[in-house]
Amino acid sequence: MVRQDSADVIVVGAGPVGLSLAAELARHKVRCRILEKAAAPSIYCRALGVTPRTLEVYEDMGVVRAMIDAGLWLDGLCVAVDGAPARTIATDLSDLPYGALGIPQPVTERILAEHLAGFGIGVERGVAVNALVQAGEKVRLDLAGPDGREDFAHARFVVGCDGAHSFVRHALGIPFEGEAFPYPFMLGDVHLAFPGDLKPARGIALRLMRLREDTAPDMFIAIPLPEHGRYRVSMLAPESLAGAGSGDAGSTEAHGIQSERPGPSLADLQEVADRIAPGQIVAGDLRWSSRFRISMRLAARYRAGQVFLAGDACHIHPPTGGQGMNTGIQDAYNLAWKLALVLRGRAPAALLDSYEAERRPVAQDVIARTVAESVNIGASGGARDRLADTQIRVSYAGLAGAALAGGAGAPEGLPGDRLPVAGDRAPDAPGLMRRGVGTPFRMFDLLRGTDFVAVAALDGTPDGLAAAEALGAVLAGGGLPIRVVAVAPAGSGLADPCGVSLVEDGAGAFAAAYGLAAGEAVLVRPDGYLAWRGNAAEADVALRRVVGAG
Repeated sequence: MVRQDSADVIVVGAGPVGLSLAAELARHKVRCRILEKAAAPSIYCRALGVTPRTLEVYEDMGVVRAMIDAGLWLDGLCVAVDGAPARTIATDLSDLPYGALGIPQPVTERILAEHLAGFGIGVERGVAVNALVQAGEKVRLDLAGPDGREDFAHARFVVGCDGAHSFVRHALGIPFEGEAFPYPFMLGDVHLAFPGDLKPARGIALRLMRLREDTAPDMFIAIPLPEHGRYRVSMLAPESLAGAGSGDAGSTEAHGIQSERPGPSLADLQEVADRIAPGQIVAGDLRWSSRFRISMRLAARYRAGQVFLAGDACHIHPPTGGQGMNTGIQDAYNLAWKLALVLRGRAPAALLDSYEAERRPVAQDVIARTVAESVNIGASGGARDRLADTQIRVSYAGLAGAALAGGAGAPEGLPGDRLPVAGDRAPDAPGLMRRGVGTPFRMFDLLRGTDFVAVAALDGTPDGLAAAEALGAVLAGGGLPIRVVAVAPAGSGLADPCGVSLVEDGAGAFAAAYGLAAGEAVLVRPDGYLAWRGNAAEADVALRRVVGAG
């Protein structure tokens, strides 16, 4: 193994979470390395669903088009219980910037790795971490390369994105509290034909169940893949597969693909289909299969000194709603900008405490919800909140220790049903017009990047614009990465400003989404969450409170 220059951050694990974190660190101009024990990417599709919120993250990262081109929109669910006629429950997310996307995890990893390579960073494969030692503000990793040669590396920070069996978490001695799901599952990537009248439309998932007393329902779940006719199927594993040589039922962290053991055969998968929907499904062309186990666990802490955990290394749960990978990617998105500010000396190290304060409650909620939905999987006909799995409503409002400055309140209600406050996701707003540009902008176009953004509402007068320019000058002189976007009413015809991005609210969408009066502003963090709302003149003070610099 060739010794590399020391890095500011070393990321351990090159799944979607580790790749996202490394790419975000690089985008924030942080020197990083990414190490992966496996010699080659996995062929298994552990994660498939991409939530609307993660697609917003991908847009900011610069990979959303590649993901959409390689994926398939997931438009709903076809459900049949106890042999009753199947019914399709469509999911209408047309009022959001993005719908729900299906893309196999190996493809996600390839796109993210190519994106990371664009920053000049490659995954160091076949590199195992054998020891981790902290001393002051440095972390030493003892490594073993693909040829068995031993080496070491130092970094200011290390982030363990190395999955449910995380070496980093074990080395830190952080408890992984929870329990294992009592039922083993099996997965497969197959082509499905539907000789009967069951065939779901393209982009529709399939959930077939037969309820049983005092045990989990017999089920056949098929999630469509982008290739025509292909699905990732999952179901309970028969005792013949669950018991023989499993050896993991008593493991404290048994979770995910059990690739070290023989997977089910095509006949095993077909047997379940025949039992639940006789004559309706024919499985063929099995590309891979595996046993699969589920645990529900949450790390007691997300940080120990200079070392952090993200993704499955700190939270695992049932795959209901496709929340796992998405929650981990948003962990990475939350942590990257905070590490960057601290490493540049623009924020105190205490800012990093807000990572656990914000992200651990999110994972706690995901675990509780996915466990409840898994237990009650056959209890309802599928009627549920259409935004439940979108992650659009994730909010840090009201969390102690969050990196927020608070500010003005808003009417009560769930995020998405009221005007956004500090801690909520910054909503998009289309139809913003800019002088000299013939096509409209979206608010997300103006928020994209690694800076904080102060978004100020103007009254359409030259005096209001002059105040926004003055605010921009004050903020620019504060030494923190921030831009100012000023939004004027349609038809104001204001002259070009200096140091401020000026747009007009041509469609009225901004006013409806943000509800700011003239002279008010919101402060949007680099991860797209509001940190504050209030009088625009106080934005500089709010910014310093958010990062702990004032």
